[in-house]
Amino acid sequence: MSNLISYKRLIDLKYFQHLFSPISSFRDYHSKQGVFGFKPKIHSHPSNNAVFDENSTFVSRNQNPNLLRLVEAYRRHGHLKAAIDPLNLHEAQNVPELCPSFYGLSDVDHNLNGFLNGWKTNASTSDVVDQLEKLYCSSTGIEFMHVESIEEREWLVNEYEAINSQEVDSVTKKEIAEAMILSQNFDNFVGAKFPTVKRYGGEGAESCIPFYREIFKLAASFDAHHVFMCMAHRGRLNLLTGMLNCPYELMFSKMKGRNELPAGTKGIGDVLSHLTSVTKLNFDGKTVSVTMLPNPSHLEAANPFTAGRVRAEQQKIQEGDYGTGNMGDRVVCLQVHGDAAVSGQGVVQETLAFSQVPHFNVGGSLHLIVNNQVGYTTPADRGRSSRYCSDVAKSIGVPVIHVNGGDPEAVVRAARLAWNYRKTFQRDIFVDVLCYRRWGHNEMDEPTFTNPVMYSAIHSRSCSIPEAYCQKLVEEGVMDQEANQNLLTNHSNQMSFAFKEADSYYPSATPTYSQVGEEQSKSLKQTATGDVTSWDTGVNLDVLRWVGARSVHIPSNFSLHPTLKRGHVDARLNKLLAGTNLDWSTAESLAIASLLYQGYDCRISGQDVGRGTFSQRHCMLVDQKSNEIYIPMNDLSTDGTQGHLEVANSILSEEAVLAFEYGNSIGRPDALCIWEAQFGDFFNGAQIIIDTFVTSGETKWQLQSGLVMILPHGFDGAGPEHSTCRIERFLQLTDSREDVADCDDINMQVVNPTTPAQMFHLLRRQLIRPYRKPLIVAGPKLLLRFPAAVSSLQDLAPGTSFKSVLDDNLESPANVRRVIFVSGKHYYALNQQRQEKGVKDVAIIRLEELCPFPALEVQKLVTKYSNAKEFIWSQEEPRNGGAWNFVEPRFRNVVGINLRYSGRPVLAAPAVGVSAIHKVEAANLMKDIFSS
Repeated sequence: MSNLISYKRLIDLKYFQHLFSPISSFRDYHSKQGVFGFKPKIHSHPSNNAVFDENSTFVSRNQNPNLLRLVEAYRRHGHLKAAIDPLNLHEAQNVPELCPSFYGLSDVDHNLNGFLNGWKTNASTSDVVDQLEKLYCSSTGIEFMHVESIEEREWLVNEYEAINSQEVDSVTKKEIAEAMILSQNFDNFVGAKFPTVKRYGGEGAESCIPFYREIFKLAASFDAHHVFMCMAHRGRLNLLTGMLNCPYELMFSKMKGRNELPAGTKGIGDVLSHLTSVTKLNFDGKTVSVTMLPNPSHLEAANPFTAGRVRAEQQKIQEGDYGTGNMGDRVVCLQVHGDAAVSGQGVVQETLAFSQVPHFNVGGSLHLIVNNQVGYTTPADRGRSSRYCSDVAKSIGVPVIHVNGGDPEAVVRAARLAWNYRKTFQRDIFVDVLCYRRWGHNEMDEPTFTNPVMYSAIHSRSCSIPEAYCQKLVEEGVMDQEANQNLLTNHSNQMSFAFKEADSYYPSATPTYSQVGEEQSKSLKQTATGDVTSWDTGVNLDVLRWVGARSVHIPSNFSLHPTLKRGHVDARLNKLLAGTNLDWSTAESLAIASLLYQGYDCRISGQDVGRGTFSQRHCMLVDQKSNEIYIPMNDLSTDGTQGHLEVANSILSEEAVLAFEYGNSIGRPDALCIWEAQFGDFFNGAQIIIDTFVTSGETKWQLQSGLVMILPHGFDGAGPEHSTCRIERFLQLTDSREDVADCDDINMQVVNPTTPAQMFHLLRRQLIRPYRKPLIVAGPKLLLRFPAAVSSLQDLAPGTSFKSVLDDNLESPANVRRVIFVSGKHYYALNQQRQEKGVKDVAIIRLEELCPFPALEVQKLVTKYSNAKEFIWSQEEPRNGGAWNFVEPRFRNVVGINLRYSGRPVLAAPAVGVSAIHKVEAANLMKDIFSS
């Protein structure tokens, strides 16, 4: 019989009928029918009639309500009293609500039907309290009363009480002990052989190893295809070598300061604590792949990246929202946190905020907190304002299990409960394992300077957690001391042999560390070469007309907004019919639709991208009567050969969302992945992701990403925060050299296109080329509807391609005395001024691609304008911004000419906030060029 009644007895029936009526907590995202990448899910709810049957003895408010209040108090408050600290640093809290006398209960017998899961029918008050103490106040405490769904709360009661009433079997106990003792042995060995290496060992947190093992075992038993995980440094090396089959030879070679990359590989590698691995694990004849994804030192930044990588894999195998079954059934996301980071880093909250959002949901993530109870040197009471480091989980209403790391069996039970919950409800769940750090932040750090009491407790321990548990099993007769010693001896011998071999160890062409990119190599033929290449990205004009018309085809029963009918649908059809005046939105749609037509998938993500910040895109339309979403480009054909467009309107986040999209691009190199900022300068909310993933992921980890970042850019009087995408920052982050010509093999491309056709070719080039590079686009704002910034269908025809430099179309190049080099929207202001003044001896050349720097094309044009006496770089950005500091040395050193600067003076902010000053500055820019 269900325990559901335990939530209904305290207040009158009518109140509960209102409170627990079916809640519309499912997300329809403007679509009860669903769109590509999102299937609405309606949770079932218990029947009100069944729940509120007053004739049932299980619902009657007259049946021992005070005992019910006591039981509910333990379920709600038991974690406050739970013995979850292995160091016993804090006094047990007195919780008045857990005292029977608080409810007027004496020690009499009670009928326990419907009160406690799987327990005897009759028991005294004291027996009930003993059982509740064992379940809710021992080495495990659970918080779940904040979970919104009554179904989930009821399930958690039943499952938690059932799992924690079960004894762990002997086989599992031996597996737990062996996993922990080998982890400790690894730390001891490395500590002796490499006493000055910062290994961030797992000592004090060894019980997390059985957690991983249990999760991987459950994944295999439930036929999961892949587990992707991220974790910081604490205990990472223990897991890599102890369970994820990272060769000891590679590990020790890296500790000796040698390169983990194969000979001849272009790349810088990464530090020891960022090593990765992909492996297949076998449990009882069933296998599961496990990938430890790379991470930067910026804590928690890898978490949204991992979620994005998981989502890409789910799309690849057509799981859940992309096909059959539930999200997370076959591809599992495991995120490992540190206690200080999970409560201190805002990216955690951002990642949780989109965990159930359409197009970002991965079927729930498993979260493990390795809770050292100290962050670097900061104690918990200085590291957060809340009681628990896991309290951020309450922002999305998911359960948290707190476990004493000194009880490995409790950790395994928590892993089982977490797995079952995520599997059942496709929602996140946290397991907070309280443990300790035997050493300081690293093995050379002295922790007693700042935490003497804690480390007095650590140093006074008679034995470690693995040793204490092994001794317990020996006393129980589960383990044999001699067998245990043989295990350690064999393990030590294995590591000693690997230590000797490490000096002669050379990573192979496909070493363990780089297998995170193994799937990429199947779809990418090569990396970029040392050449400068051009790719034919044009498309048959009939195909363009077809997909262009289909991109605005609306079903007859769809109620379209009248403004969109006139300004979007009819306008696009007229442009396609004429073959001229194609604007940016049309060119972008033609690029995406033509890729879809060829079978490629595309994903565009960011805030308001379906409509577009400037109401320019409208790739998703909303029915004005039903609120249903329709994406025309997903109905290009009916034969099933086209790709699909996923429109992912994101939460108001930059860091987590960009990391998610980077992960998605890594997992789907065969798909076009676009992230668009609402305004260009908003990217700086994601600077960590740009610095540690986008710009350096390939050189550190050999991962190719074709992520496109569109950053609306251009001075139009909008003020300091809406004028520039700070293109200078991206140029500074490239590995372009200023003394030699660039080639295709740079870390990322930075472009500032001025025509819709250029944008069309850029997007298509991302997938047509057999390698991937991130593409940073200084995107249009005013140019979106600027009459002069248009293209024709012929500009997109077969044989056409992106042009890194756009020459002027002057009739007499020999008459040119002054050459102006410019990039982006500023060209149109200069050209208009030139036309108004009737100037004939000034050429304006557009650098559409800044990196790789198009030195050869520029040199050809310098030769063409051989009579020019002055070469100017003109920009609308301040002198300390824009491209000036990037292009000037390259013009001087590679092209062989000296440029004069023409633009705004240096400024502490990107732009002024006073419109009158902005207009004066704009006028002065023109005077500087054309007054002499």
